[in-house]
Amino acid sequence: MKYRIEKETLFKRLEKYVSIETTSDPNSNLHPSSEKEFDLIYDLEKEMKKLNLKDVYVSKYAYVYGHLEKNTDKPFNTIGFISHVDTSPDASGKNVKAVLHRNYQGGDIKLNDDVITKESEFPFLKLLKGRDIVTSDGTTLLGADDKAGIAEILSVIEYLNKHPEIEHGDIYVAFTPDEEIGEGTMFFEMDKFPCDFAYTVDGSIEGEIAYENFNAASAVVNVKGVNIHPGSAKDHMINSILVAYEFNSMLDPDMVPAKTEGREGFNHLNNMEGNVEETKLYYIIRNHDKNKFNAQKQAFIDIQNAINKKYNKNLVEVTIKDSYYNMFDIIKDHMESVDIAKIAIKDAGANLYVEPIRGGTDGATLTYKGLICPNLGTGGFNFHGKHELISLEGMQIASEIILNIINLSKK
Repeated sequence: MKYRIEKETLFKRLEKYVSIETTSDPNSNLHPSSEKEFDLIYDLEKEMKKLNLKDVYVSKYAYVYGHLEKNTDKPFNTIGFISHVDTSPDASGKNVKAVLHRNYQGGDIKLNDDVITKESEFPFLKLLKGRDIVTSDGTTLLGADDKAGIAEILSVIEYLNKHPEIEHGDIYVAFTPDEEIGEGTMFFEMDKFPCDFAYTVDGSIEGEIAYENFNAASAVVNVKGVNIHPGSAKDHMINSILVAYEFNSMLDPDMVPAKTEGREGFNHLNNMEGNVEETKLYYIIRNHDKNKFNAQKQAFIDIQNAINKKYNKNLVEVTIKDSYYNMFDIIKDHMESVDIAKIAIKDAGANLYVEPIRGGTDGATLTYKGLICPNLGTGGFNFHGKHELISLEGMQIASEIILNIINLSKK
């Protein structure tokens, strides 16, 4: 490695950060969604000041920003790096204990008597033979998503402090709340981040560069029924539950998550509630292609109209709300950040992975706000569950890629 950040440095940071509970709460309607996110944010504020970052600032919404001043008069792009402090509510993030498995030699990894990460289920483990792997103790997620990104970014800042011979331009960093519930950029202060371009450090395998993501929308299908005593319901009752089933059956049965991959879009029924009188269906709609995305949304409206015509009543009302868009539609005309990252990955000796994200990213929203922001891998796997893990070697490579990007950002 051209730039070698010690594994112990990365592990100590990761171990500390994951021990602080920061699970975001999708039901709180607060910002941040959990006050516990401030616990890590305030720790990061102190650490950032110790690392000579300037203009360190914590907002009332639990965002922390900092600036490493340039150390040369040579022209460099002003760049930024962003990670999020919250962990997914899909699994417990309380009392997380990072467990280090040194020199993994293949096979299953026993987290506890009940939880075993099996090589047969997770074949990527074959890629990690000989590495030092970090897991949880199997009772929680690990939280490497995205505390590994934080550890890598601040370890890079520390490395630059110790190696002033490495010339660099102005570098901005930010750590954000509530990414896991889709609110990571809701209160991001763009004026605190005056960059030519930036990167979210929030992906999976090291060497990954992602600059395509889904176009996304949510759909609520509200179905009204007519409730009559079942003993006298003939020709009068309309069971909203059955009409809701009818609605769902009219969607393309092959456009569901279990039957799609890559750039294939889907409609996902992720919740329903109701009775004879009224039923609600909750969907998410996803597609990388904007035209196909719009066609999917139109299909919901067409089905609504068809059912209302069939029953000669306004039984079905569809409400669709766009969530975010594919950042590639903008980045394709501003590829400098992607090109630099690809060279940085190659220079670090890592395999290059260019994958469309089957989900969203804060980088997409920031890109639409005017800050080009592709996503970099951190070296982790199996996010959002008890089988989450990361290798320290992967974190080392991810950190070197960040340093290479900084070096390559000379104009």
